[in-house]
Amino acid sequence: KWKGEGTTQNLESIVIGRCYDYIRIVNPAVGEKNCSKIWEAFKNAFINKDPCRILPEDYELFINLTFHTIPPNKSLFWENNQLLVKSFADRGRRYMSLGDTLFGFVGDFLNWCGQADSPGLDYESCPTTRECENNAVESFWRMASIIYARHSSGVIHVLLNGSADGGAYPQPGFFADYEIPNLQKDKISKIVIWVVDDIEGPDIDSCGAHSVKTLETRLTTLGYDVTCTDNDKPVMFLLCLD
Repeated sequence: KWKGEGTTQNLESIVIGRCYDYIRIVNPAVGEKNCSKIWEAFKNAFINKDPCRILPEDYELFINLTFHTIPPNKSLFWENNQLLVKSFADRGRRYMSLGDTLFGFVGDFLNWCGQADSPGLDYESCPTTRECENNAVESFWRMASIIYARHSSGVIHVLLNGSADGGAYPQPGFFADYEIPNLQKDKISKIVIWVVDDIEGPDIDSCGAHSVKTLETRLTTLGYDVTCTDNDKPVMFLLCLD
């Protein structure tokens, strides 16, 4: 029916399990959360609905139940390098990327959708963003990105891939469209951009050039104090290690 892969098998067990994993082991500092209620709120955002008519605000209750503060100076935004960001942030130890918050951790790398005429999940196929923008997964990450940006403070870090086709700062993109517009200027002291090329990958984009220059100009015009570094050593070490 749809072109995208279907719902991840055992979704309920994974979501509830990840919730307990997070509050017990990964980041107990967030305090007690009701993991069963979190699953219900997550599921009710898209179950029994047209899979192309799910809006970011449908996840509002889920966000309210999973919400916790993001420590200042720990936010790490990114584009086109999810696995690198995951290992660099180290489950919130070094940085707290969106995937290291409880609301992001629960949904990371999963797929899901429902059907208008059924209370069940669709394991066969789910719509891709090309087929319809308002699908369950896309709207989930939009809402999560907006909340993450709004509650980020102090020094903000952005890790971009200098070897990405089409440039390090994609437009449209989550950072461009949902995160930058929701940053709270009065809470942010500085924005640090890191542009990192893949090992032996092409050097398509760098600080002060192409799409990164577009990003620097946009942030400076908005009144932010911006610095940019190419191939930051610690990140490069991690890439070399991998």
